[in-house]
Amino acid sequence: MKKINYVKFALDIVMSILFVLFFNKNVLGGLAFHEIAGLFFAGAYITHILLNLGWVKRVTLKMFNRSLSWRVRGSYALNFLLLVSMTFIIVSGILISHVVFPNINVGNENWFKMTHISLSFLVLALIGIHVGLHWQWVVNMCKKITSIKKSRAWMRYVAQGLTLIILLFGLYQINQTSYVTHLKSSVSAFSAGTQQTGFGGKEAFGGGERGGMREGRPSGGEGQSGFNRGEKGGSVNVANVILTYTGIMAVFVIAAYYLKKWSLYRKKKTVANPN
Repeated sequence: MKKINYVKFALDIVMSILFVLFFNKNVLGGLAFHEIAGLFFAGAYITHILLNLGWVKRVTLKMFNRSLSWRVRGSYALNFLLLVSMTFIIVSGILISHVVFPNINVGNENWFKMTHISLSFLVLALIGIHVGLHWQWVVNMCKKITSIKKSRAWMRYVAQGLTLIILLFGLYQINQTSYVTHLKSSVSAFSAGTQQTGFGGKEAFGGGERGGMREGRPSGGEGQSGFNRGEKGGSVNVANVILTYTGIMAVFVIAAYYLKKWSLYRKKKTVANPN
């Protein structure tokens, strides 16, 4: 196996952990960590694209070729949607920065902030789908790292049991965080203008800002509660944040993986029995 795959695997893990941590701006130092780590994430995401640029070029050149499968086209469309969404999140994050770029002032900042937040919920789902479609690659990498050459029957049973537990946990967290409500808000974010729709209450990400005004902008990051369910700065459990949003992401991973598996099964069955 190519060594570059290990780099890709490690990079993907770091990016995933960072992204779920961004859903609570009180973790690891608050807003300063959120913005600085966000810049690191932007660099990692660009690196991720460059490492997979060969695939992007090949598929792009064959996009109008009828021989290109719809599965590959769908994967390409998903990656393009991720690129657009992630780019907006990164750029808007810079525009509304209070720590790293405090002197940047943009008109209609509330819109950028709300869209930055709401779009993050959509991207969480898109990342889960992306991982689910490439889950076999993840499994192969884990086998290579752990030197497991062949799966045993008991391993499959354990994996199925864990999958069910993770799915139930993820569904529970979706309910606890009102994730569906926030996911819906991402659809209407671009037409909402400065109206803060779909956000409020103790679970509103970045809600409850306090502090003085600095050139028309809120100063500091204190009081930004995020999805910490009432926790204050310094008391946020990092592991809890990771588990919560990784669990939500896992729901989409599982759904995408089994839908792909079902689709391949149907295709194989159709080929074997054309009538």
